[in-house]
Amino acid sequence: MDEDFYRARASQVRDIAETADPFTKQRLLKLADQYEVWAGNPSRASRSLARPIPLPSTPTRGKT
Repeated sequence: MDEDFYRARASQVRDIAETADPFTKQRLLKLADQYEVWAGNPSRASRSLARPIPLPSTPTRGKT
């Protein structure tokens, strides 16, 4: 299975989730997120996180 398949499946599952009851909708949206991960996309949770502040470069030992 390739990335396009997983993206298409995620879209189909999200469409189905729109008509589901709240409990089932939540589970279907989690499933759609998993399909996105399998497609090579970051999950929604990781997309919502802010980028970490880059660490300052450390000076090399022995050089001033």
